[in-house]
Amino acid sequence: MITTSDVNGWYQEWIPPVEASGARPRWSVMIPTYHCAIYLRSTLESVLSQDPGSDAMQIDVVDDCSTLDDPRAVVEEIGRGRVTFFRQPRNVGHVANFNTCLRRSRGDLVHILHGDDCVAPGFYATMQRIFDDHPEIGAAFCQHIVMDEAGHWIALAELEAHAGGPIADWLERIATGPRLQPPAMVVRRSVYEALGGFDRRITAYGEDWEMWVRIASRYTVWYEPTALALYRVRTHSLARQSTRTGANMHDMATVIDIIQGYVPLALRSDVVHTARTVGALGALRRAHRLLGAGDRLATFAQAREAVRFSRSPEVLLRAGYLSLRLVTSWFRPLARWVGMSSRADKPGWR
Repeated sequence: MITTSDVNGWYQEWIPPVEASGARPRWSVMIPTYHCAIYLRSTLESVLSQDPGSDAMQIDVVDDCSTLDDPRAVVEEIGRGRVTFFRQPRNVGHVANFNTCLRRSRGDLVHILHGDDCVAPGFYATMQRIFDDHPEIGAAFCQHIVMDEAGHWIALAELEAHAGGPIADWLERIATGPRLQPPAMVVRRSVYEALGGFDRRITAYGEDWEMWVRIASRYTVWYEPTALALYRVRTHSLARQSTRTGANMHDMATVIDIIQGYVPLALRSDVVHTARTVGALGALRRAHRLLGAGDRLATFAQAREAVRFSRSPEVLLRAGYLSLRLVTSWFRPLARWVGMSSRADKPGWR
């Protein structure tokens, strides 16, 4: 077994095996929460509507000491004793909270479902059938849907394959950039026991990406081309907050440094170059969306980090275009103010 010290120093917490004390559930649905109780009702309802019973599924909400809402009340109302609630004694940060989820899990299959995401009908039955039929795989994920704060569907993830099955070149694909969202992924607990938990060096963005690359470097991963998971985009989520300072790009750089060790040496240089280019282009796309929403400071932070991240011709060209948009957005209010002032100086202006 690989201990924490065997995997990137002491940054990846060892996940101890479940003590042998009777039958274990097939599933552990672990739901980390932090200031998202408003969405937790939908999350729990989407799971409980597929509940095979307490003998087959553990459902556990793990709260990172929320102070702005009351997830326990939601669990008591919706869970009705079926859902376990655990509250951290202090705020430990989302990565440590995810690792608490892993340590508390008892099932053979672990599904970390963020407290603002959901699963579609058939998720657990479909994913369990895949693991039952293919004992050689370590993890499996499905296509996912992106929804907004109100639960409206706004995007569908790109298909990785048109038919279900293992992805032969998955390590090379996933190492070049995040290609899925956490609610779509299910992992055997034995894999976490062997590889360790989420990396503590990553503080705001990309801890899941690092984990998926780590798993792909050691295990076969299955893809199900059916949209059975729903990922929510929120204005005030941790990921959104990190974009305002550029912290998300700093974490992405850390992830790329870490995952180099998971990629064969012959592919490492190309993978790193592609990952940095993909990351920079992603930052520029975010910057355009942020500018459209009127958040110029976040736009500037993402544009600045994109150029620092990669100096590829495509990145520089798109950054230049974004700079023109940003400058124009700053001068447009000034131009309106100047126009109003000049009209106000004219006789008869009211």
